[in-house]
Amino acid sequence: MGVLEGKRALVTGASRGIGRGIAEALAAEGAAVVLNYNRGAGEAEDAVRAIVAAGGTAHAIRANVGDEGEAVALVAETTRRLGGLDILVNNAGVLQEKPLLDMTGADFDWLMDINLRGTFLVGREGIRRMVAQGTGGRVINVSSDLSFLGRAGFSTYCASKGAINALTRSWALEFAPAILVNAIAPGPVDTDMLSLASMTPETRAAEEQIPLARVGRVDEITPLAMLLAGPGGSFITGQILGANGGSAMP
Repeated sequence: MGVLEGKRALVTGASRGIGRGIAEALAAEGAAVVLNYNRGAGEAEDAVRAIVAAGGTAHAIRANVGDEGEAVALVAETTRRLGGLDILVNNAGVLQEKPLLDMTGADFDWLMDINLRGTFLVGREGIRRMVAQGTGGRVINVSSDLSFLGRAGFSTYCASKGAINALTRSWALEFAPAILVNAIAPGPVDTDMLSLASMTPETRAAEEQIPLARVGRVDEITPLAMLLAGPGGSFITGQILGANGGSAMP
């Protein structure tokens, strides 16, 4: 029996990277999990098969979290398949490096629709379900160390993650004590979004200019999500917790 036996979870952006790692970790502790994806159906189905092969319960559901109708339908279908919702991980996000003076309104809208609007829409619907159930719940938003640090060429990304921090604190106040809302703010992590294999030596050197002097791994982020989702996180809410190698110390 895992510590999350009987819990029902939705993880957005879960076909790969941090989202997939969190979904697999939740399932390994007994939670039934829906893995949301927008593109990458094959990767999402591979993740579902891996979870089921290990004895877990998982489903993959496609939705663009930035589209209100699709976000509403995603949470509705998740609760239909699982019978309810206890844990929500808002992980879906994109990264864009572009100088401010080259950035268009369309660039801004594209990133904000996924990172911020998607977190808002799925968060609203997930919390709505948790309130209706009356049994509490956990919401974990995925932010970034850059929400504290800022970075030249990444202003819109940094702004989206800073806004997620603000949503996290506000939701924690609004829905306490029944629903605990926190965020994880990872530092540089070796994923498809920020791949060591594709980095130039200069980029990798810049990413490694942190106290632990290296890029992190997905399995160094998932334990923090497990803490917040499980019984060990019962007295934690409104926090932005960093697994970041010391890159940010707010």
